[in-house]
Amino acid sequence: MELRERIGAALKDAMKSKDTERLSTLRLINAAIKDRDIALRGEGEGGDAAVGDGEVLAILGRMVKQRQESARAYEEGGRLELAEKELAEVKVIEEYLPRQLNEAEVSAAIETAISEIGADSIRDMGKVMAALKAKYTGQMDFGVVGPKVKARLG
Repeated sequence: MELRERIGAALKDAMKSKDTERLSTLRLINAAIKDRDIALRGEGEGGDAAVGDGEVLAILGRMVKQRQESARAYEEGGRLELAEKELAEVKVIEEYLPRQLNEAEVSAAIETAISEIGADSIRDMGKVMAALKAKYTGQMDFGVVGPKVKARLG
């Protein structure tokens, strides 16, 4: 089942079970996906352009990061109830993301991508990052991976 369809089915289930917290998070996910659909149509990607699973994973990843940052800010401000709400949303969103790779798996993926591409200098960093994003979208934090790739190639 496509990721969009899984989210839609979960939305219906949450409505039926009257799980209001889960329902609100799923509605936020759905709205973010629809916003991206509209943006694609505005960019002239076709009349019925719809984001694919890769783009949905990227949207979900951004949503998780935003909520983690918000939770941190709320905790620092002493607003623990709001921080808990943000973290509860993170848990719902993460249900639709693939398992995150650990440090060893990330390092192995970087080494594999470098050897497959034949990268030998910092000029090949873009190619390595593109290969990693194509294969591991949603499974690793590319903000952390970028400096590792740069250090390895530099």
